Amino acid sequence: MGRLSGKVALITGAGNGLGVAVAKLLAEEGAKVIATDIDYDGVKKIVEEINKESNESAIALKHDVSSKDEWISVVEEGVKAFGPITVLVNNAGILATTKYDQLTYEKWQKVMDINAWGQFVGMQTVVPHMKEAGIGSIINLSSIAAVNSGGGLTAYTASKGAVDAISRAAAVELGEFNIRINAVIPGVIQTQLFEEAFPTKEAKDAAMASQPLKRVGRPIDVAYLVAYLASDESYFTSGTSQLIDGALNVDGSRVAAKLD
Repeated sequence: MGRLSGKVALITGAGNGLGVAVAKLLAEEGAKVIATDIDYDGVKKIVEEINKESNESAIALKHDVSSKDEWISVVEEGVKAFGPITVLVNNAGILATTKYDQLTYEKWQKVMDINAWGQFVGMQTVVPHMKEAGIGSIINLSSIAAVNSGGGLTAYTASKGAVDAISRAAAVELGEFNIRINAVIPGVIQTQLFEEAFPTKEAKDAAMASQPLKRVGRPIDVAYLVAYLASDESYFTSGTSQLIDGALNVDGSRVAAKLD
C-alpha cells in the first residue's frame, strides 16, 4: 500500500508545472486524484497518463479557481467520484511581472483573485467534506517572492504573502477538526513560471548562478514535500511555512525577473 492509500486529493493547476508532478506522485502513492485546471485539454492529458499507471485513480475537471461557483461544482463532482476530499493542494496561480509604478487596479485584482482568493475559497468549499471525514490536510503553494522578492513582483508578492498568512490563520481555526494547513514556499523551480520570469538563456544562467546550490529546483522536489504534508507522516505538522528553495532565502541574493 502507498503512503496516501485511502486519501482523496484535489489538486488545482494540475495541467502543468508543479501541479503535474504533484498529481502524478500523489497517485503513485495511492491517493485518488481530482486534477483540475483552467486548461482542460492539458489536465485531461495528465490524467490519462496517471490512469495508465494507477488503475483509473484520477479524474480531470476544468476549473477557474477564482470562481466560487466553479469550486462548488468541482468539489461536488470530485466527491461524487471518490468520496470526501481529505487532501487539498492549492497550486494554481499566475505570475505578474509589472513595474511598481505601472501596476493597475485591474492587474492587481486579477492576481489577487486567482492566487489569494482562489486558495481561500477553495479551503472554504472543501473543509466541510474534511470535517465529515474527520481528517484533512491542506497544502497551499506560496512563493519565495513573499520572503525574498527580487523586485518587480508587487502584486504577485502580495498575493503569495496573503497565502502564507491565510494558511497560518486557518491552521488555528481548523485544528479542532483534525484539519492541518501548511504553506509550501518554493524558490526558483523549473516550471512555466520560470520560463516567463527568465525568458532568455542569459537570464536563466544568471538565476542559476545566484543560487547557493547553483541550480534551480525541479517540480518533483516540491512534490515530495507536498506528499509528506498530505500523508499521515506529518501528523503533528500544521501552521508551518515550509521553504524549499536551495537556501536562497538565507543567501540574500536578488533574482530579478523580466518586467513588463
